[in-house]
Amino acid sequence: MKKSRRDFLRDSGTIMAGLGAASIIPSKSFSILSSRSPNEKIVVGLIGCKGMGWSNLNQMLRVDNVECAALCDIDNNVLEERSAEIEEITGNRVLQYSDYREMLDNRDIDAVLISTPDHWHCLQTVHACEAGKDIYVEKPVAKDTAECDVMTEAARYYNRVVQVGQWQRSGRHWTDAINYLQTGALGNIRVTKSWAYQGWMSSIPVQPDGPVPAGVDYDMWLGPAPERPFNPNRFHFNFRWYWDYAGGLMTDWGVHLVDIILWGMDVAAPNTVMSTGGKYGYPDDAMETPDTQQAIYEFDGFSMIWEHAAGIDGGPYGRNHGVAFIGNNGTLVIDRGGWEVISETEPDGEGGQRELITGVETTQSGGQDLYLHMENFAECIKSREKPNCDIETASNTAIVCNLGNIAYRTGERLEWNHSNRRITNVETANRYLKTEYRAPWEFPVV
Repeated sequence: MKKSRRDFLRDSGTIMAGLGAASIIPSKSFSILSSRSPNEKIVVGLIGCKGMGWSNLNQMLRVDNVECAALCDIDNNVLEERSAEIEEITGNRVLQYSDYREMLDNRDIDAVLISTPDHWHCLQTVHACEAGKDIYVEKPVAKDTAECDVMTEAARYYNRVVQVGQWQRSGRHWTDAINYLQTGALGNIRVTKSWAYQGWMSSIPVQPDGPVPAGVDYDMWLGPAPERPFNPNRFHFNFRWYWDYAGGLMTDWGVHLVDIILWGMDVAAPNTVMSTGGKYGYPDDAMETPDTQQAIYEFDGFSMIWEHAAGIDGGPYGRNHGVAFIGNNGTLVIDRGGWEVISETEPDGEGGQRELITGVETTQSGGQDLYLHMENFAECIKSREKPNCDIETASNTAIVCNLGNIAYRTGERLEWNHSNRRITNVETANRYLKTEYRAPWEFPVV
């Protein structure tokens, strides 16, 4: 039976070769990191080595004075493959772990990159904070409001740098667009939109449950999630489309793009939210989360609309993903490629129309956003400054996106009190704010 990290540390009576037992002690014990030399090496470990985890590590290794010492994965096939690739890339052999708690006990590791499925982010982040590691954790930062809050509390208590993988926050053209927005040139912003039309997403055929693949610790993969028979549709990438582990496109892409609206409008959370949608594109496939969804959020003075569709690329403004700020004078539209301003017009006095906004110098993407995000993370490990997408920022965004899913799943228009973390008009909806953990895993306490 798997133990919690706290039990794991308590019961460890010996120090494994090459490892040191980490104690659960307050943040001030780790203050030595604030005196790092700018040229001092940062040693990292990766937890979750497939897909985005591998991309994250490769970009982190591009940063000066960063070295990878260890990899951790519950799939030994992935672990062996990635370890060989790291040795080929860097010339160095790395330590291999199948249990992330053992990696956290390695005192030579300064920071961990957590790139596991969403249902693991909370436990691994809190445990890493307890172990004195700085953390890069994939988005969405957590599955529910309670997880967001305890992760934020742990980062503060243990004084950890936590960067979350909403890497638009480090992208230069995103920053340029937000700076322009906040000049007020667009006039009063009444409506904001964000969307993800994902043409690459094909139907997922229903498959029967089957045996666990050789080399996979499936019980560890499940962790705090409900016990289920192994099904290939729920494993690796496609976990995103099951409520046990994630929140579908609403959270997978939503946190990237809704975050830009919260940033640009300088707000944290809505007053109300309602949502509709369903499995309209692929009604009979294996996906649980909706392939088509819209959510409407009410803030003070403006509304925000989210929409997504699987298998379709024809999104608003001719972009398959993006954000729009719609103002009295014009609309700012931005995606990962760049941004533009679409001006409103007024009569020019000569029978024609003239644009209200002219001469805007927009910028396009340099394609380096993820690298810049990792560079910012490394800089903050040394300076102890707040990173571009810190845990509190990312938690607010995850809470907003999760509210969209709660509104969809309940079919209700929800009123939200952000200070009290409660849905005030539909009491039964509050059950979605905290996930029950499968024994013997326990919800973390700081």
